[in-house]
Amino acid sequence: MRTVLHRPLIVATLAGLGLLLSAPGARPGVEAPRGASEATYIVQAASATDAARVVRAAGGRVLSSLPIVDGVGARLAGPAASRLSRMPGVRLHADRRIDTANRKSDTTALVFTDGSGLRATKAFVPNYAELVNAPALHGAGVTGRGITIAFVDTGLWRAKHDDLANRVRADVSFVGSANGVAVNPKKNDSSSGDPSGHGTHVTAIAASGGRNKSGSFYGVAPAADVVVARAFDARGAGTYLDVIEALDWIVANRARLSIRVLNLSFSATPQSQYWADPINRAVMRAWASGIVVVTSAGNRGPAAMTVGVPGNVPYVITVGALTDNYTPYDGTDDRLASFSSTGPTHAGFVKPEVIAPGGHMVASMPADGYLPLLKPGSMDRNELLFTMSGTSQAAAVVSGVVALMLQANGSLTPDDVKCRLMAAARPAVTNSRRLAYSVFQQGAGLVSAVDAVSSGASGCANRGLDVAADLAGTRHFGGPANRDANGNYYVMDMNGNVWGQPAGGDGYTWSQGYTWSQGYTWSQGYTWSQGYTWSQGYTWSQGYTWSQGYTWSQGYTWSQSLPWALGGSFAGSHGSSASLNPWVENE
Repeated sequence: MRTVLHRPLIVATLAGLGLLLSAPGARPGVEAPRGASEATYIVQAASATDAARVVRAAGGRVLSSLPIVDGVGARLAGPAASRLSRMPGVRLHADRRIDTANRKSDTTALVFTDGSGLRATKAFVPNYAELVNAPALHGAGVTGRGITIAFVDTGLWRAKHDDLANRVRADVSFVGSANGVAVNPKKNDSSSGDPSGHGTHVTAIAASGGRNKSGSFYGVAPAADVVVARAFDARGAGTYLDVIEALDWIVANRARLSIRVLNLSFSATPQSQYWADPINRAVMRAWASGIVVVTSAGNRGPAAMTVGVPGNVPYVITVGALTDNYTPYDGTDDRLASFSSTGPTHAGFVKPEVIAPGGHMVASMPADGYLPLLKPGSMDRNELLFTMSGTSQAAAVVSGVVALMLQANGSLTPDDVKCRLMAAARPAVTNSRRLAYSVFQQGAGLVSAVDAVSSGASGCANRGLDVAADLAGTRHFGGPANRDANGNYYVMDMNGNVWGQPAGGDGYTWSQGYTWSQGYTWSQGYTWSQGYTWSQGYTWSQGYTWSQGYTWSQGYTWSQSLPWALGGSFAGSHGSSASLNPWVENE
């Protein structure tokens, strides 16, 4: 048994964590409303069929079947919800509103402070494919052809000047299903297909087939097919139920539509252990089904422990953002974006895994979308291109890279893809060749499409984890991140030592773990080095099983622990909102 020597990230015993499973008499963290009015819930049981049965028996109305989370969406009156919340083996989750990245609650027009438009003009240079070395692959015929990327977002505007419209294999909408609207997938028949613009922007970054003036493709995987699952409205708002229905549909149709990649450019504040959150469980099912899931880390940086749902799922590829500092052809001043969310997760996992371009990203946008209304100074109405920043955009870049990897080698599993992405990434270093950012800020570093495609690395991601056992509830996992008595975050190896300690023949290591509190300032602009390898097998991507007897509780209280740390499911009252990937100014 490994002994945890310092303050753990989670103050919870194994017995306490067991309360999250379907133990007899277990109660979820949400107290059902006791009035007569109806509310929407996600009800989970041993199976979707069982969940539907108990809902109907309680007098509730089943809105949708959600096999991906062994549950249903349901409308329940207060007394019925209270009864179900006390039933053994039944979990009740009040449906939560969630938002896409860069949602803003008002319609106040925001413009560049200089008022000249020069900065906006300067920003209209789509260069993200070049920053990850994708054009070299395009020239060799590796363009993502034959691979389908699915997007759960605000929809897709099928721009006439872009051949992306010819590669849409499915376009379905789930918006409004949580309010009792018909939940069967229906054709997205809005005027533009994307009343927000966010979904179009993200999809175009990953897969646009348009070309810039130099003849290079805008998109990272310009021949990949796409599937559009709309789960957010014009203002970027949706619900847990909308998102889970979209994920369920994607997994059910993955073989028919050749879906190999799933892009999730949204991020909600965690309110439960990673394995108890319904969206996370759906995402884990998607990963287990063979789909490579790419998520945004969130836009709540630079503070520590700001990675949200579903980026806190240990299995998936979580992406942070860098900016080229408005010098696309000068890599010496590239830096981590100030808004990029930082790990570790509350379960002790190092996140993000990698970072990708996410500053002042230029891509297609419908001129009448909600986002151009908010930011008219970021819209080039002649080219119908919009400039925005966020980890949503960084995730889209990585989704495109994954499509290139899968075209080149269709036999890769999700774990293989994650391993090779990390093995090919380049960490930021200072001029003196010291690491510029901690592992909790940059993960393995900046992705490289060419190196990821050519990599032969294997077995270096998700070691020690078991997604099937996690979903079955027989084992759950904690990561190797910890916090010492001085409040510094660090990473332990599998022997309990501080991660990064030098060892003969191991090559470059992260000296002393570069604790988060020692991180360098964001504005110094370190270059991205290709000179170091990760020869330790990515011990920080491994997991420790909760069922092997580690308590992770040394009697300490942790000032950042949340109310659900001792076993609650969804803390807070019904209808609590979660702001996902808040709007950030371009940088």
